[in-house]
Amino acid sequence: MKLIVGLGNPGDKYTHTRHNFGFMVVEQFLKDYKSLRDTVWSLSSKVKSDVALIDWKPKVGPLEKIILAKPKTYMNNSGMAVSLLSSYYKVNPEDIWVVYDELDLPLGAMKIRFGGAAAGHHGVESIMESLGTDKFWRFRLGIGVTRIHNGEDGKQHAIGRQKIKGAEDLVLSTFGRSEQGKVRELIKHGSGALQMALEKGIESAMNRYNTK
Repeated sequence: MKLIVGLGNPGDKYTHTRHNFGFMVVEQFLKDYKSLRDTVWSLSSKVKSDVALIDWKPKVGPLEKIILAKPKTYMNNSGMAVSLLSSYYKVNPEDIWVVYDELDLPLGAMKIRFGGAAAGHHGVESIMESLGTDKFWRFRLGIGVTRIHNGEDGKQHAIGRQKIKGAEDLVLSTFGRSEQGKVRELIKHGSGALQMALEKGIESAMNRYNTK
């Protein structure tokens, strides 16, 4: 059994913001797996999330139960929902896949990794605190704005999160018209990465979709 959690904020005003990339990808994954009329999310008060349950039958191997979830607890409290989901469905941390936006990666990039620091992402920090471990899988979706400055060494350097003023406002902003192509492509790749990870294993997905 796998628990796949997309992170974001509930409510119409957040629907198209950068911070809701996790929601967008798990929604696309469900649409790619089921016909539109069967794409149904159910609100579960027990786990404070919108939930969709599917049976994944790979070409090789046994059928596996998959829980898709979109927490209703807001980003900074994501850990509450993930902990409830993990406990209710009896899913171990290493079988939890968290899909979320990453400001440290440029828009369009993706990195899949296991464990490690939260890198300032409050949703991931909340999950680590609630689960008491960092040992879960992360599907990190780049939302960063590329900014370059000339260093004293004469080389160009990308400006990271710590150099970006108003980072909190940026993650709650919507994507610009010029960014829409990369947004659509990354949603497609995010869904594809989840499918490949389930079908062929997560290392295959890393080899195929991790940005070099």
